[in-house]
Amino acid sequence: MFKVLVLGEIVGKEGLASLKSSLSQIKERYSADYVVANGEGVTGGFGIGKIHSIQLSKLGIDLITGGEKLFYKVDMVEFIQKAGFIIRPMNMPYECPGRGFRLVDMKNGKKMAIVSLIGSSGFRISCQNPFMAIDGYLKRLGEDVKSVVVIFHASATAEKATLFHYLDGRVSAVVGTHSKVITADSRLSEKGTAFITDVGRVGSFSSVGGFDPGIEIEKLLTQRPLKSRDGSGERVVEGVLVSIDEESGRALGIESIVEKIGSEGVK
Repeated sequence: MFKVLVLGEIVGKEGLASLKSSLSQIKERYSADYVVANGEGVTGGFGIGKIHSIQLSKLGIDLITGGEKLFYKVDMVEFIQKAGFIIRPMNMPYECPGRGFRLVDMKNGKKMAIVSLIGSSGFRISCQNPFMAIDGYLKRLGEDVKSVVVIFHASATAEKATLFHYLDGRVSAVVGTHSKVITADSRLSEKGTAFITDVGRVGSFSSVGGFDPGIEIEKLLTQRPLKSRDGSGERVVEGVLVSIDEESGRALGIESIVEKIGSEGVK
């Protein structure tokens, strides 16, 4: 059995601080073999810079995914082409730098594919239909790789649920990101595919998606384009642990994780 820990979007300085004080404890507590996290909000909540991506890797994040904000920091455009530990959504245009998947060595010599996709609605970018993109990838992947985890960065919850049903029995897991709020619908299908609509966030718990509530309130009251600011106070690490049978690629379980973080680490 191979255990994949998928963390929610890491938001700002509080997100980094949360991982510094707790990630090693969480990995040990859940016996995680591999750690994936959405890192596109770690640099001030909007994008991920080269230095922060290296920090996340050193902290124990094995693979960083992203969505529409992945290239908000200019240095990521060049760096992602050298950094095998960062993937972009696979259905972004072919000319976009970076790769949309990674093959991971499992315990018994088998390989697992981790694929990143972005949804077709709610974003100001134009990408290939994610359903067509994953179909094409699975055909190219062939029968040798049984374990496939899909990280789906999408705005519409219905689109995430639809992709789960579309891929049910064909992949090990479909894990949603973007809303930065963990959902209560984690499930394991009869066909062996694990699913959750959204894995939440890593950062300030007393916040609005990791941001200072005061600024977010003022933005809505005044309709001014104010700059969001990192939240503060109690910290949280949210995500899921997906257990996969290495031989068949079937998910054996999915467990939601919500860990409150104190100054000494996990409470």
